[in-house]
Amino acid sequence: MAVKKKAIKKGKVTVKKSKKTAPKALKPVAKKATTKAKKTPTKKVVSKKKKPVAVKKITSKKPVKKNVKPVKKVLVKKIIPKKVEKVVLPKPVKEPKIVIPQTPPQVVYPDKNAVKARVRTLLISQPKPENEKNPYLELARRLNIKVDFRHFIKIEGITSKEFRQQRINLTEHNAVILTSRNAVDHFFRVCGEMRYNVPETTKYFCLNEATAYYLQKYIQYRKRKIFFGNGTISDLAESLRKNKEEHFLLPVADVHREEKIIDVLDLLKLRYKKAVIYRTISADLSDLRGSLNYDVLVFFTPAGIKSLAKNFPHFRQGETRIAAFGAATAEALRAQKLRIDIAAPNPQTPSMVMALENYIREVNKR
Repeated sequence: MAVKKKAIKKGKVTVKKSKKTAPKALKPVAKKATTKAKKTPTKKVVSKKKKPVAVKKITSKKPVKKNVKPVKKVLVKKIIPKKVEKVVLPKPVKEPKIVIPQTPPQVVYPDKNAVKARVRTLLISQPKPENEKNPYLELARRLNIKVDFRHFIKIEGITSKEFRQQRINLTEHNAVILTSRNAVDHFFRVCGEMRYNVPETTKYFCLNEATAYYLQKYIQYRKRKIFFGNGTISDLAESLRKNKEEHFLLPVADVHREEKIIDVLDLLKLRYKKAVIYRTISADLSDLRGSLNYDVLVFFTPAGIKSLAKNFPHFRQGETRIAAFGAATAEALRAQKLRIDIAAPNPQTPSMVMALENYIREVNKR
């Protein structure tokens, strides 16, 4: 019985252990087994060691190729730039420099029979200056003499009817050459009487800076094209040539001295017209009562000599000295059989002020 108990115990043990190892339940032991005393070998159940599970390396999956239709390759033609032939432009022709023939200055000398006598009074045939900064007034202060001013000529503008008779169309001219303030005043006066508004694009060519600034009386100086020289037309020659496509108008007096200007315009082959817009007439000097009680009379234009002859038909020179400026004035005096005691310009006295000062200092020393 003891053997059986052990067998049962061992069987229990085996059953318990077999539960762990085998999933199937053991069949109940038959009663016959109890009768037989056969020894059943007991097998030791050894727990199997679990094999280490191999860890698969996670590798990135290859992208699944989609069935994409192949795109037809478009053959792009390479654009080869054509060889551009170099266009050889003709070299600009340099215009020759303007060579204006220089006329020798006309010098004037006093006559050989000129009178040398003391000078106390002086009459200048020009308008009275607006300020005291005048060379003749300064001369009078330096030499302690009396100086008066009296204009022997008068400027008179022509009428619009007289201007129309010249058959000049103002609208055809887009450039004006102005020689003096009188030309400026009467040009704009004629334009006003003709009801012509001078356009802003008009170009102005003035002989000197003073005339150019005088334009401010009628136009806005900054908004216009204005050119000016240093007193002669030769200074404006280059500016005139650069604007040779313009149509020029030259306002002048009836008796003018613009021959040199006209010669330059012809030399440059410019399109221009001369327009007489004012005249010089003799001033009324009846208030002087037919006498000129001055030691020296100073004249600058032939028109002044003409006025002298008209206002004083019985004038006798005697001891009265006459100063003449310019060759034309000297010729007009000689035509009236008058004597020239003081003259300018010449190498010794290029200006009238210098000629008067040299003469007065010489004669007043005596």
